[in-house]
Amino acid sequence: MHHGDIDIHTAQGLEQLRKRIEAEKIPSSKLDETINVATWNIREFGKKPRLKSAIHFIAEILGQFDLIAITELRNDLSDMKRVMEVLGPYWKIVYSDYIADHGGNNERVGYLYDQRAVTFTGLAAEADAPRKKNPQTGEYLEQLSWWRRPYIASFRSGSFDFVLITAHIRWGDGAAARIAPLKLLAEWMEKKRKDPFTEDKDIILMGDFNIPKKDDDLYNAITSTGLQAPDAIRGLKHGSNLAKDKRYDQILHFPTVTDNFTNKAGVLDFYCGDHSPLFPAKQMTKEEFTYQLSDHLPLWIQMNVDIEGLKLDQILNR
Repeated sequence: MHHGDIDIHTAQGLEQLRKRIEAEKIPSSKLDETINVATWNIREFGKKPRLKSAIHFIAEILGQFDLIAITELRNDLSDMKRVMEVLGPYWKIVYSDYIADHGGNNERVGYLYDQRAVTFTGLAAEADAPRKKNPQTGEYLEQLSWWRRPYIASFRSGSFDFVLITAHIRWGDGAAARIAPLKLLAEWMEKKRKDPFTEDKDIILMGDFNIPKKDDDLYNAITSTGLQAPDAIRGLKHGSNLAKDKRYDQILHFPTVTDNFTNKAGVLDFYCGDHSPLFPAKQMTKEEFTYQLSDHLPLWIQMNVDIEGLKLDQILNR
């Protein structure tokens, strides 16, 4: 981390932020054995320039993890580049393109990773919704869109190769409007898993699904084809919005990846019910604060990436 020459108020806010992070007791990752993976919706990140102090705070939060899926990354990447300057030269990012209409909201998905712990292995693509041929025109058309296409990328850490798919499901006109795109994504994931030419069967789905709580109709839609939350995520007592009462953000997997999750997971609460200690020299409302940091908290889990023993067991048990 390279915070450099910062003013006293940023230093004071950074000190408070570090105390809040320390209180979360996020376990350290261990090279070639474990990595800490997170998903974080950084509100409208790039729509308007952040304060310099906010850039340092975002970098400090991101730096607690080895691989982060970022949603609401906007078309303007200037602030993302400012964050990466603070993080330092080991950090890299791969990101999607954006759709400029209202439904796309000029949003990208980004995968930020520390290349000392994680390697990008080459696959980067947007998920295409299933298409059907129109008999009148001969064109193949999507019957339902996600508005913002999920973004796929492949990585390797230790001896574990895996694919991440990150989505930001539409808010829409209400919860009922989200059921169809969530179910479509679940069906797409299941088809991808069964495809013999899929790059890797170890697929993890994450992002902002705008699901208020576990086991409601929306949650049942995304888990309808076998996706499940790791036990450590499912057992969390709170959500990832600032009030910690909504389960908007999720990390899901198929049963084949179960052994790769440790029992360590959480939500990094940088808000703690009061944003003023982070910005001691600037008065702002809670709403204004969310456009400096976010209205979402990072959801994280620790993963086992030393799976040589598991591979040997699979061979011996054939």
